[in-house]
Amino acid sequence: MDNLKRVIVDFRNLTPEVLKLLVDRYPDGYGDNEIIAFRNSHGERIEAVEVLTEDTKYLVKISAKLEHTMANYDEEDYADFEDDDPEAIPDIKLGEEDE
Repeated sequence: MDNLKRVIVDFRNLTPEVLKLLVDRYPDGYGDNEIIAFRNSHGERIEAVEVLTEDTKYLVKISAKLEHTMANYDEEDYADFEDDDPEAIPDIKLGEEDE
């Protein structure tokens, strides 16, 4: 586990592969006990959830957009994209009630 590549992922860089990993690992959403909090190099507090592949540990930053995208996940929406294509997941506009 210690030799895994570590990657921090923001929503705008989320790929179909990592989104599927998130939905598979947290099918009912994630709880407070699954959130990892840390400070980035600018001293900002970041909250993320973790997913693993054979060679990489992803920390995906939590946001309202991430939660909305996970809740509305449909694998077929990404069938025409490569697994590592961050363009596959559209940036979404959330209403005030979602933020």
